[in-house]
Amino acid sequence: MRLLTGCLLLLIMANTGFAETRDPSQFFFNQSLGDFKSELETAKKESKKGILIMFELDDCPFCHRMKQTVLNQSEVQDYYRSNFMVFAVDAVGANPMVDFKGKQTTEKNYANENRVRATPVFVFFNLEGAPVMRFTGAAKDSNEFLQLGNYVAEGAYKSMSFTKYKKKGKQ
Repeated sequence: MRLLTGCLLLLIMANTGFAETRDPSQFFFNQSLGDFKSELETAKKESKKGILIMFELDDCPFCHRMKQTVLNQSEVQDYYRSNFMVFAVDAVGANPMVDFKGKQTTEKNYANENRVRATPVFVFFNLEGAPVMRFTGAAKDSNEFLQLGNYVAEGAYKSMSFTKYKKKGKQ
């Protein structure tokens, strides 16, 4: 009976759009020692589509909302981890780090170099370390964030805006 109840609950959750939630710090973000040049080599070896960096602030309500409603979804985590290496950078952090070119810097300086003025900012980098897509603010929901990942993974950013890509997907 207990197994039947558990299966029924999973079926109801699946059919009503409830996804499994997991801790984003463990299941969405990759662990890093702050050497993005080295992480770039790892991404190439693992045949990733690129690297995603989330520039964030501890007291940012939109960063918090993303972590609690989108980045904690197992479907989002599994998709992003299979296609990208994903890291968080504190936009005002003093931690030392190495950028994609091998230059020593700090998280704050790196955020400034990437023109981070509000958070969250999601920047996708290709396997050469060049930024290819920037998304500022919180995504509407996990579906929009998955579309964003597809947009970059498929290379659609090369030929159309994300807005046009989303409209195309609704047709």
